[in-house]
Amino acid sequence: MYKKLLFLLLLPLLLTSCSEYTKVLKSKDVDYKFEYAKRAYNERKYLQAATVLNEVITPLRGGPKGEEALFLLGMSYYENKDYLNSGVYFKTYYNRYPKGKYAELARFYTGYGYYLSSPDAQLDQTNTQKAIEELQGFLDYFPRSDKVTIAQNAIFEMQDKLTLKELQNAQLYYNLGNFLGNNYQSAIITAQNALRNFPYSKYREDFEMLILKSKFQEANQSVPEKKEERFRDVIDEYYSFINNYPNSKNTKEAENIYKISRRHVNE
Repeated sequence: MYKKLLFLLLLPLLLTSCSEYTKVLKSKDVDYKFEYAKRAYNERKYLQAATVLNEVITPLRGGPKGEEALFLLGMSYYENKDYLNSGVYFKTYYNRYPKGKYAELARFYTGYGYYLSSPDAQLDQTNTQKAIEELQGFLDYFPRSDKVTIAQNAIFEMQDKLTLKELQNAQLYYNLGNFLGNNYQSAIITAQNALRNFPYSKYREDFEMLILKSKFQEANQSVPEKKEERFRDVIDEYYSFINNYPNSKNTKEAENIYKISRRHVNE
């Protein structure tokens, strides 16, 4: 009964709101539309705000309201969780108004929108890379912003995600072994490149262990004339790993690799 009464009380307001929105869409008055869009945004009617702003940003361009309209359009998409479209308008804003009133926020929300739309590590990481690029650009332009810490933390998180993606790729090569070629070498190269690109990654130990295992498998499956040389390389890799991670959870496996490798090397 209470819900029915509440609905009846709100019905006139809803009808008025809908009829005004229809009136705005039909109107030719750009200023009227802009003021309605701002009100709709403040009332969290982001889709309505975006729809109306899309109609007025061109006629308002070059005037005193054009800058605000363009930024507000980006924010309308952003608040509606349409981060890709919001990024388009934020980038248009900061390119058009590099020293504008909203340039700092436009740069931040461009990158943070890509960050929020970044998928799991096993999926395509284009948005992750864009997030890092845009947020780094934000830090370069506004190093004293109160959003610096948020941007830095997002970048670190995105770098870890890209590193995890590379770790998964390297592990896949390792699992493929010699199927249709020497995938152990591909695993080694992928892991080494990741260590170069992300030297402070939390997955560093995993990469180094995977390199050790890949070199061991490559040596173990080599032709006789290459075995000793490759097992010597495995032993060198073992010492490097143990020196870097003396208390590693992988110590037992690494030591087993070392013991087997020693048997194939003449003193």
